[in-house]
Amino acid sequence: MINKVLNSLKLIVFLITFYSVSQLYYTRNFSFTEDFELIIGEVSSLPANWVGSRNVDKNIPILILAGHADSQGFAGAGTPGEAVDKFGLNPMHPGISDELFWNLKLQESIVKLGKKKGLNIRSYDPGIRNIDDANDPRTNWSVGRRFAKRGGYVIEIHFDAYGQYGVGSGLIPPFSETPNKIDESIARTFGRFPVLFRGGLGAPRRQIRILEIGKLEGLLEKNLRNFKTRKKTIELISNEIVQAFLNGII
Repeated sequence: MINKVLNSLKLIVFLITFYSVSQLYYTRNFSFTEDFELIIGEVSSLPANWVGSRNVDKNIPILILAGHADSQGFAGAGTPGEAVDKFGLNPMHPGISDELFWNLKLQESIVKLGKKKGLNIRSYDPGIRNIDDANDPRTNWSVGRRFAKRGGYVIEIHFDAYGQYGVGSGLIPPFSETPNKIDESIARTFGRFPVLFRGGLGAPRRQIRILEIGKLEGLLEKNLRNFKTRKKTIELISNEIVQAFLNGII
């Protein structure tokens, strides 16, 4: 009986120590680096031979979507990230995946900066986090598809899964539309996925690009979770995306 109690106490102490060390590891004062490639980490190495060569009007309407904004509570809620899933830290916000939390933060930053730079850019957020019908008119995919049909450029922001479950950063182009110069510009910055990644995902089949920022792990996630480097990290990523837009329409 005494041995069982001692073993239980040892386990409790171990878990508390592990959690405390993990918490410190993700929240201590890291020195911020402006090395974009170092922060983003691994880039997709999957074979992709598409090239975006189609010209784009400088006033093209751009719509930024936050991936998984309408699919919380389902299998497609987005990655919880390495900090939560592997190291047991608390989610950034109760009720939503860490990926969606960062997708929303980045979406807001991209639109704010893009408007300052003169882009015809906006965002959409369904506000409802659990829409079980992909064809519901309020979903990202439905709104994005309508926007694309009217000639707009639609891109959905994502962070890839950590570790062996993810691929890395890169752009997945639209399924049945010739990639344009914005697509090419983004791919040169973040990397590129094959058009038929996983057989053709739902968003690209609706002419919605998917941008995987990077795996939600390592330096990228540490810099996002640390409140002293969070804002700079989001702004750094946003600036790269907005600059890619600008380079693609010149």
